[in-house]
Amino acid sequence: MRVFSSLVIAFSTYSRLPMPRVDWTDANRRYALCFFPLIGLAVGGILALWLWVCDLLALNAFLRGAIGAAIPLLVTGGIHMDGLMDTSDALASWQPREKRLEILKDHHVGAFAVLVCAGYLLVMAGLLSECGLGDAVSLTACFLLSRAASAALSVSLKQARPGGMLEGFARTAAGRAVLICAALYGFCGVFAVCARSPWGLLMPAALGAVTVWYIHMARKNFGGVTGDLAGWFLQMAELCMIAAVVLGGKLL
Repeated sequence: MRVFSSLVIAFSTYSRLPMPRVDWTDANRRYALCFFPLIGLAVGGILALWLWVCDLLALNAFLRGAIGAAIPLLVTGGIHMDGLMDTSDALASWQPREKRLEILKDHHVGAFAVLVCAGYLLVMAGLLSECGLGDAVSLTACFLLSRAASAALSVSLKQARPGGMLEGFARTAAGRAVLICAALYGFCGVFAVCARSPWGLLMPAALGAVTVWYIHMARKNFGGVTGDLAGWFLQMAELCMIAAVVLGGKLL
C-alpha cells in the first residue's frame, strides 16, 4: 500500500493525470522518486499517439511540431518549465548566490524567463516537426531518461535550500532504492534506443553533457540544487536528447 501511495504521490506532484487521493506522509513519499520516471512514459505514450494521428492524417509539419511541443506541458502542468524559467531569470541576474536563490522563489516572471521559454518551445517544436511514429520509442526514452537522471541527482547532490519541495522529497526518499531504479530505467532507455540504431549512443552522450554542466552550474551559482534547478535540468536534458535523436538520425 505504501508503494502504491508513493506512485500516486509522484504522479499527483509531477503530472496533471487524475489520481486517487492518498495521505501525503513522509512514509508514503518514501518511494515517490522511484516512480517519477514513469511519468516520462506517459508523456512519450501520448506524444506517440499524436504522431500516429499526424502520420495517419498526413498533417503538416508545423501542426505536428506545435502540438507535440505542447503535450509535455499539458501532461506535467508546466511544473518543469516553471523551473527552467525561474532558473533562467536567476542566472541572468548576475547577482550573488543569496539573491539568486531569492529570485528562484519570486513568483514574478522576468524578461529572460519569457525569452528562454519562447525559444525553448520553438526549438522543441522544430525538432518534433521532423519526427514520425517511427521515432516514438526514442522520444519516449528521452522523457524517461531525463526523469531517471533527475531523480538520481536529486538524492545525490547537496540541497541549496532547506524546506523546499525537492528537499522534502529528497530528505524522505529511500536513496538507495531511487538510485537502483534510476539505473534500471536508464539501462532500459538506452538499450531501447541503441538497439534500433548505433546513433542512439548520441542520446546518452547528450544527457551526460547536460548533467556535467548542471552539476557545475548548480554548485557554482546556487551552492546546490533546488526544485527549480531540477526543472531546468529536466527540460534541457530532454531538449538536448531529442536534438541528438533527430539530428543524429539525419547525419549518421
